[in-house]
Amino acid sequence: MELYDIRTVRRIMSMFGLSFRKEFGQNFLTDPDVIDAIADAAFPSPDCTILEIGPGIGTLTRALASRYRRVVALEIDRSLIPVLDYTLSDCPNVTVINADVLSADLASLLADGFAAGPVAVCANLPYYITSPILMKLLESDLPFASVTVMVQKEFADRLCAAPGGKEYGAITVSAAYRGSAERLLLVPADRFVPAPKVDSSVVRISLFGSRKPLVPRNEEHFFRVVRAAFAQRRKTLVNALASAFPDLPKEQILAAVSSLGLPPDVRGERLSLQNFIDLSDRV
Repeated sequence: MELYDIRTVRRIMSMFGLSFRKEFGQNFLTDPDVIDAIADAAFPSPDCTILEIGPGIGTLTRALASRYRRVVALEIDRSLIPVLDYTLSDCPNVTVINADVLSADLASLLADGFAAGPVAVCANLPYYITSPILMKLLESDLPFASVTVMVQKEFADRLCAAPGGKEYGAITVSAAYRGSAERLLLVPADRFVPAPKVDSSVVRISLFGSRKPLVPRNEEHFFRVVRAAFAQRRKTLVNALASAFPDLPKEQILAAVSSLGLPPDVRGERLSLQNFIDLSDRV
């Protein structure tokens, strides 16, 4: 079933009396080469369970099912469940669950997958809710091997940014702490139906799990420092931290920043992951 064909997509939607729903960010891929590239990137071997978020009509799902041991697909739109039953009827290794990933108990839903071997995430994420979904996955402490997602190009720029640029921010540092992010390919807007207003990028985050190369003394405090550094980007790092930590004397914060060899007027976007960890340990 060629679910990447525009005519097939429209025929199936018409068959089930459905239309594209903007509130769920539904944009369906119609480029088979991109679909294959995303599916291939999810994991290096077939012995893997894949968590897919937002399968739509099953275009990427079918590609994943042909490559990996099992696919667990979470679809928030109840009206698409009958469509997926139809389009994936010949894929016995796919389990479709009508659920919102933000409220779903992923540990329970993927318990069998984790018991059987590696679990990786592969998804075309809705633009409007990309950040909350990605942060839930990264903060879940579940042993995902990797997270391969197609996101808005500007969001991919933020995930893969280097210190010093305007794209570099709290989510960059958070992702870098937990894994290594790499941009895999650019996907133009005209590869979707309906076409979004912006281009997309595919990014893979290979997660460190329990083998993080850099670890702060207090993880909660580390993330508080990171959030504070980027909460008011026009402020210097010292002033931003002074606002976030009113109980700390500003002189103490300045001394901590200076001890890292950083100038007193440095801003958060100039700090590397190592800088943030060192600063968190000192403040």
